[in-house]
Amino acid sequence: MKELIRKFVEAVGPSGFEGSIRELIRAEILNQVDEIRVDAMGNLIARKGQKSPGGIRIMLAAHMDEIGILATHVEENGFVRFTTVGGVRPHTLYGGRVVFVNGTRGVIGGERLESQDRVHTFEQLFVDVGASSRDDCPVRVGDFAVFDRPFTDLGDRMTSKAMDDRIGAVVLVETLRALDKSPNEIYFVFSTQEEVGLRGATTAAYAIDPDLGISIDVTGTGDTPKGSKMEVSLGKGPAIKVRDGGMISDPRVVQLMVRVAEAASLPYQLEVLEGGTTDARAMQLTRAGVPAGCVSIPCRYIHTPSEMVDYNDVQNAVKLLAAIVNQTIHLE
Repeated sequence: MKELIRKFVEAVGPSGFEGSIRELIRAEILNQVDEIRVDAMGNLIARKGQKSPGGIRIMLAAHMDEIGILATHVEENGFVRFTTVGGVRPHTLYGGRVVFVNGTRGVIGGERLESQDRVHTFEQLFVDVGASSRDDCPVRVGDFAVFDRPFTDLGDRMTSKAMDDRIGAVVLVETLRALDKSPNEIYFVFSTQEEVGLRGATTAAYAIDPDLGISIDVTGTGDTPKGSKMEVSLGKGPAIKVRDGGMISDPRVVQLMVRVAEAASLPYQLEVLEGGTTDARAMQLTRAGVPAGCVSIPCRYIHTPSEMVDYNDVQNAVKLLAAIVNQTIHLE
């Protein structure tokens, strides 16, 4: 699975430009599904199985896009000013490297600070692509870029840009491969533009009209020195979302996940995330409403160029999700 993770996380795919990662995913699952299509929003939607008596229609969603930057102005001396795409924070940027969708690479620099105790604001940062003038700069206004940071295997721990949420995409691919005569009709949705407002999942959920929606995404942890007060740690199992900044998971879905995890002797954690949300919110609010929840991969340093997850959590997330969708589901 690690080679698949490397392939997915190193792909370039900021919000709105998910084509490259979409084609990688399509190639992995094309021969394993009953139907596959790309909708108007660029979502990759794959169906496996048909509802048998007692079965339901399930939507599983992981987003393909990643955070990044967008060129807003090229100065006379060739430096590129930018704005953000998704939740980028300025203190994570100085000295970092980026790669534009057109293949151009650059380093993020900044204006001189009056005090070393301060960090650059976005207005004080720029991208240096090695140009000496506006005319020889290969970047134009409107060009998108992502962090340029490779996958690093640290054993049980793995780090890279775009673990959010390519690791969820890997979990979906591996769950598809683990299906075993499920009574359910399952839609695997690799969604677009989650980082800028859950946009792809919103339209996909409307079209699919599922009986149950589950997103697979990352969540923060509370296991670093003087970190957040949060009862989620790397290596203690996938997290079952109870609540985040955008939704309250359906209690019946939470109970279903807990029952399945305990029956399969899988480690799990309960997640209360105070900020942020996932595609589960979009599914929950589609049409007349859908019972929805989320399986989260604990992740350190979210929305930085070096996000970190635990390989055991990823494997156990696949086992949990497969155990859920392979059975006849009764929400109690």
